[in-house]
Amino acid sequence: MTSVTAVTQERIPFARSVVGAEAVEAVAEVLASGWLTTGPQVAAFEEEFAGWAGAEHAVAVASCTAGLELSLRSLHLRRGAPVLVPTITFCGAVNAILHAGLRPVFVDANPETLIPDADATARAVARRGKPAAMMALHFAGHPAPVAETASAAGLGLDRVVEDAAHAAGTIAGGRPVGALSAATCFSFYATKNLAIGEGGMVTTNLADVADYTRRCRLHGISRDAWQRSRPGSAWRYSVDERGLKANMTDMQAAIGRAQLRRFHEYQARRADIVARYDLGLAGIPGLRLPARPAQGGHAWHLYVVRVLPEFGAYRDELIAELDARGIECSMHFIPNHQQPYYRKLLGRETDPRLFPGAEAAGQQALSLPLYPALRDDQVDRVCEAVADVARSRRGNGKRNPAAATVPAPEK
Repeated sequence: MTSVTAVTQERIPFARSVVGAEAVEAVAEVLASGWLTTGPQVAAFEEEFAGWAGAEHAVAVASCTAGLELSLRSLHLRRGAPVLVPTITFCGAVNAILHAGLRPVFVDANPETLIPDADATARAVARRGKPAAMMALHFAGHPAPVAETASAAGLGLDRVVEDAAHAAGTIAGGRPVGALSAATCFSFYATKNLAIGEGGMVTTNLADVADYTRRCRLHGISRDAWQRSRPGSAWRYSVDERGLKANMTDMQAAIGRAQLRRFHEYQARRADIVARYDLGLAGIPGLRLPARPAQGGHAWHLYVVRVLPEFGAYRDELIAELDARGIECSMHFIPNHQQPYYRKLLGRETDPRLFPGAEAAGQQALSLPLYPALRDDQVDRVCEAVADVARSRRGNGKRNPAAATVPAPEK
């Protein structure tokens, strides 16, 4: 029966990018202009995004990961200084800390939000000592308690970098995420709420952070090619910092500007899908729906459910069952303290006993499809499939023995 269903029904992808006709036209205009790299479109996108985020400055970069590294480097911390980072985050955030010459210190997740809270932060500080900085993640689009965790770490907000890869549209403290800490880094990857394909943005109210990021995104050069090409401009430049190749192109910025104009439309559709999921999945035993923020607003980049023992199947078994029915899912994220490279690098600091919240989430969390192009009938089909798996597993009592175990950390 399952194989017939998989063949006869269209597959529902986990993610699908939506790019409007305005974006296509904008790219065509850039191509016709003869200026393809960082130029007037990037400058305009930065100005518009800064206004949208309520920040004084916005600097376009090649990716959120590059933005995180440059933001950390702008703080001018001593080499090897400890930086708190959620263990439940994308590995790129941890690598950004390492590339900035700093040392990651993993923080456990709150079992409800999957985001570090003040208690988890305080435990990490007690274990490792006061950090030099902190990276906060607005996981799935849920606002992170940035001020509370910074206080628990003994840090001012000028030593916090926010990872807002999931947070375009997140509301915290009555305003959009983007202007609270030293720097906030957004992602425009193909699956994100504001999708370009690749690219990122760093927002800040600190002029020195913006100036440093702007110089270092292009090799540390004082004046980029667009600035040097303007009528009457000198061709000379200086290299003032050890920079990266991390600039955004005008083609990317043109797409971003068009997508920004349709952003509220996209967000409204995400909210409708979430409401439909809530209704269709309510009451399924052993399935915990996503946490809602007590204050602020969720951007709904991801719809993350938890598959508990009462469900009747392990998370990975549910993923396999849904895949057989033509429904693609994902998992965000494999806790980084379980990753071989970080275990070798950090040793005892990755002991799984230090991260009970993340350990449980690592075996239970499941991200269902969520994107503006997802149709109502497809949402209903996902809900019906999840409910069907739960019924069939509980009905026959079938469940595989144990989930995979995590090996002990390196000494």
